[in-house]
Formats: sequence, structure tokens, C-alpha cells
Amino acid sequence: MEAGVEQGRREDLTGGGLIRSLGGWSAVKRLRSKRRDHLKSDERILGDSEFVEAILLQAEEKLTRQSELRRRGYDLDRVAERVSEIFDIDRKEIFAGSRREWRVQAKSLFCFWAVRELGVSLTDLAGRLGMSPAGVGYAVQRGEVMARERRYQLYPPLAGYPMSHLLS
Repeated sequence: MEAGVEQGRREDLTGGGLIRSLGGWSAVKRLRSKRRDHLKSDERILGDSEFVEAILLQAEEKLTRQSELRRRGYDLDRVAERVSEIFDIDRKEIFAGSRREWRVQAKSLFCFWAVRELGVSLTDLAGRLGMSPAGVGYAVQRGEVMARERRYQLYPPLAGYPMSHLLS
């Protein structure tokens, strides 16, 4: 930091992220003169207007998908039922504490679908499974790889709700 203090105030590092990403105040003024003064922005997302819009559309798609799943009766019990069908095990095995490979795989797939498809938080799922939130996070990652490689699906794809954000 001491080396940076010697540089003094730098104009290229001032202004908000949106202003800087547009190319500075002169670019903002040019856009206004062209009557394009409405840009898609969100203070939580750094990037240009097109990037922010794409991220927000993806988030909306995910929320709409989760709502549709809930409307069709998908909850943690139904996800556990689907995982038990795939692995040909009793549903209780998913919630049992064990490091046997097939249980780890079943639990990982369950965690992936619960978090990514239903939107259950890592903390809530950790409490239900007797795991740490970090452990659930790792299980989600393992489950995602497994679902992609083995082409497991929680349900037949719903019309109008592509899976691109889940398996990308």
C-alpha cells in the first residue's frame, strides 16, 4: 500500500464500477447525448450492461424453474425418492452417516439436486443431514459431476425450462 500512496490520486481508478466499465464520465455523457441513458445494472454484479442482464435472466430462469418444480410437488422427500430409485436403495440410506462409496454417491446426488434444483441452502441441508455446510458444498460438486457424466435427471425436462444453468 505504501507504494500506491506515492502514486497519488489516479483518475483511472476513481468513479463507480459502472462508470469505469463504460470508459469514464465522457463515455457516460456520450451515451446520454444519444438518449441511451438507461443501463441494466445491479450493484452486486460487476460488469457491463449486457453481462448484468444475462446474469439476472439466468437467475430469474432458475427461480421460475424452482417454482415450477415445487408446483409439481418436488420437495426433499421426492428428491430422496428419486435418488433411492437410481441407486436401488432405501431412502433412509441417503440420510445415514457412512463413508461407503455408494452412500456417498447417493448423498452427493441428493445434495446436488436439493441445492441446485430446489434452492435449499447449504446450511439447511447440512442440519438435516448431520453434515457441515462445507461438506454439503463438496457433496453438491461431486453430485454435479456425477449427474453430468451419468446423465442423471431429477425429472423429465420441463417444457420451457432448459437445464443449461444446472449442468454447464
